[in-house]
Amino acid sequence: MADDRRTSRKPGRPASGRSGPRYAERLKAERKQAARDREAALVRARSEHQDKARFTSRAAILVLVLAVLAVSYASSLRAYLHQRNNIEALQEQIEQRRDAIADLKREKERWDDPSYVAQQARARFGYVAPGETPFVVVDENGDPLDASAELGDPDQVADPDESTWYEDAWASMKVAGNPPTKVPAPKDEITAPKEDLE
Repeated sequence: MADDRRTSRKPGRPASGRSGPRYAERLKAERKQAARDREAALVRARSEHQDKARFTSRAAILVLVLAVLAVSYASSLRAYLHQRNNIEALQEQIEQRRDAIADLKREKERWDDPSYVAQQARARFGYVAPGETPFVVVDENGDPLDASAELGDPDQVADPDESTWYEDAWASMKVAGNPPTKVPAPKDEITAPKEDLE
């Protein structure tokens, strides 16, 4: 009886339109497919959201770990540089002390020389060898000068009125080329010593 039903379709053509069993099946299949697509899209969105959240938490942990490492390395680097400076200062101090020790050893070797000991005894204590006459240099107050006294500048000590030998030689050459016409008479008579008169 179902075959006796009349349909508007022509024989040999598939059923089209909104009625018919195939349409219902197709509609049902499309709805199932859409539901599956929505479910798959929802699963994809959830996984993407979880991946993003997981990536963000991983990035935050990575940044935190890097920050901790940077702080620990910075403090270690600062301690290393401080220790290097201390080591360099100590090495310089060791070199200075080695130089001082070498100077003291040389001084000790000099004291083994009898002539150096005699020189130091003369300079420090005023000792003289047998048969020598000691002289003591005194200052303007009559106090003896110590060994640490230094000589003054010769320009300040020398008499400014006293002429040098080359000035005297040049003056005599000037006089020889142009002799004076008037010779002054001596002021006093020169007398010979008594020993020469006898």
